[in-house]
Amino acid sequence: MEYREYDHSRDREAVHRIWREIGWLGKDKAEIMDAILESSRAMVAEVNGEAECLVNSAAGVMRYLDADLPFAGCNGAATSRVARKQGLAKRALARLVAADVADGALVVGLGMFDQGFYDQLGYGTSGYEHVLRFDPAALNVDVRARPPRRLTADDRDLMHASRLARLRAHGGVNFHSTVLSETRWGETHFGLGYCDGSDGALTHHFWCRPENVESGPYKIEWIAYQSREQFFELMALIKSLADQVMLVEMREPPLLQLQDLIDRPFRRQRVTGRSRFQARIEANAYFQMRICDLPRCLAYTRLPGVDLRFNLRLSDPIERLLDEDAPWRGVAGEYVVALGESSGAEPGRDPGLPTLNAGVNAFTRLWLGARTASGLAMTGQLSGVRSLLDKLDSAVRLPEPQPDWDF
Repeated sequence: MEYREYDHSRDREAVHRIWREIGWLGKDKAEIMDAILESSRAMVAEVNGEAECLVNSAAGVMRYLDADLPFAGCNGAATSRVARKQGLAKRALARLVAADVADGALVVGLGMFDQGFYDQLGYGTSGYEHVLRFDPAALNVDVRARPPRRLTADDRDLMHASRLARLRAHGGVNFHSTVLSETRWGETHFGLGYCDGSDGALTHHFWCRPENVESGPYKIEWIAYQSREQFFELMALIKSLADQVMLVEMREPPLLQLQDLIDRPFRRQRVTGRSRFQARIEANAYFQMRICDLPRCLAYTRLPGVDLRFNLRLSDPIERLLDEDAPWRGVAGEYVVALGESSGAEPGRDPGLPTLNAGVNAFTRLWLGARTASGLAMTGQLSGVRSLLDKLDSAVRLPEPQPDWDF
């Protein structure tokens, strides 16, 4: 088995086969996959002279409180039918993470296919994503939307710029690439928005994937806006579809509780139960993140009024998946951590301080604000004396992290 960078001329047909075998690549969509890989860092695991595993990532930034950290998101990890259960994906992804870290990424993330597998590489589960399915006629929105601009896949550069400029909250991710492959997968997909920028820039818009064009459901793949007024104009635009569309599916935007805008949501759930247009609210945590440079990540942490120091004994499972001569082998070690208005971590141990034992998975979740120290201790993901856990619970009070960009 050989792990190496993806070579387009050598590996193109093999990686297309991988994606076809797992159901990701439909007929006449090969050029979309090529565009994704062209804008990504990609690595393959080769078996008997053929690429049988492909992993790829895209570079970007992640908002942490009020700052942007260098970030890389894995947007594909796939193994062919002939190479399952060989550990290829884990080792290829570990090498991909190491390469992204060498290029400056402080945090890496991914969207998991299920809980457990990526924990083996130090990824920790982020916060819950709420998805609402509702009748657009039920929206309590008094704004009247103007006639929008129709958006197609040819407008993806405009949409990408609009998404980069959108209102973001803690945990919000931006990617540098302008591929927006979601705009190219389906013939019926469409976008609507407004070009209110002084230079004609697209200021607010959404992209939609209808399951049934005539009556829905319509899935809002993303929504981008910069102000309250722009958000409500887009919601009014969604409501205007109600003459024809019976159901809209939409992820809850950062900072909002979308249920506030729906008329009698529980009644509608009961009335539509078990129908194709069932209204409901779901919560799933499918993003995972991991710290790749502990001192530099903690340097972004600002906790006014906090003055807390402790030892951190940190383990990192990615270490065993990388060669001993790899330039980066994870973040395992002993640190003295300081949390406060100015935070940081230094290698070493202070015998006068309490000790927190944690895997990088759990500590990343704590650092992001996805879960409290006491909650993580309850599930056995970290441990420490009760007094330290209580102080961490009081000190680390961050907004729920929301990437607001699928990858």
